[in-house]
Amino acid sequence: GALGGLALGLWRWQRAAMAASEEEEEEEVRFMAPPVSGLRELRRRRRELRSRMELLIMETQAEVCRALAEIDPGASFAVDTWERKEGGGGISCVLQDGEVFEKAGVNVSVVFGLLSEEAARQMRSRGKSLKAKDGKLPFCAMGVSSVIHPKNPHVPTVHFNYRYFEIEEADGTKQWWFGGGTDLTPTYLNEEDAVHFHKTLKEACDKHDLKLYPKYKKWCDDYFYIKHRGERRGIGGIFFDDMDSPSKEEVFQFVKSCAKAVVPCYIPIVKKHCHDSFTPEEKLWQQLRRGRYVEFNLVYDRGTKFGLLTPGSRIESILMSLPLTARWEYMHNPPESSKEAEILEVLRNPKDWVH
Repeated sequence: GALGGLALGLWRWQRAAMAASEEEEEEEVRFMAPPVSGLRELRRRRRELRSRMELLIMETQAEVCRALAEIDPGASFAVDTWERKEGGGGISCVLQDGEVFEKAGVNVSVVFGLLSEEAARQMRSRGKSLKAKDGKLPFCAMGVSSVIHPKNPHVPTVHFNYRYFEIEEADGTKQWWFGGGTDLTPTYLNEEDAVHFHKTLKEACDKHDLKLYPKYKKWCDDYFYIKHRGERRGIGGIFFDDMDSPSKEEVFQFVKSCAKAVVPCYIPIVKKHCHDSFTPEEKLWQQLRRGRYVEFNLVYDRGTKFGLLTPGSRIESILMSLPLTARWEYMHNPPESSKEAEILEVLRNPKDWVH
């Protein structure tokens, strides 16, 4: 009897182990590549927020890549996993020269180690009081970020990024916060698309607190401002940073809702316009607008700056946001009351799209 019980116990254990490994394989297949921290480790610590956030960014990456591949079936993503010798690594998924997308990148990174002095200075300038131990600040940062540049000038560029940051101070206390956002950069204004995009993001925010959308919409308009041009990079969306209240769990659930809104806010717009006809003049205007995109990213974008200041960071992944092609013409001004002038008006004076 004891032997029979032992055999039954062993059989059950083997079955459970097989089921767990099958489940793990299934989960691996669901992602674009194995997670940086490894599935076993993530499952072992699955109650910890860091693990749940890593799984969320992996899922978001896979969801977005699948949605893009469905629209552009001839193209394929190059999946590039990389390691950072100082700790952590990432997965870059980049599609180039497709029928629909000129360049689409969806990156995940999970990095940890010691914060560089320059990066710490940048954070202190935002009001963070960081108490280092012997000048050292251990940190962990993870996020998913994406920029999608379509070929057709009637399909807007989109950018999104959702991230989590944790720092351990000298006395062992941990500071944590979330940041992120989703924003749209059309070459030409289509009011219906602008309303759909903003409404979808507003619904995601409203599930948590009705004050969030107006606050983060304004923050987005203010953040993506190209000061030297006096215009926004696009027609906005939502943007937030340093979000550490009401509680870790509530902020995580909010970030999850925003990440889940990426596909529904953008993909219907792509499907609607990817076969629109366009003229060489419209393509030229798209190239000039792309130039503005590059200017913002290289001069002002905090994520780009932080990445460039972090030792061992992967430059190719940080600069993935730049388009394959762009153009800078001297003193280019579109004619008054043209379609080109219409978008400029909105970039100079942001609109409320949902009320």
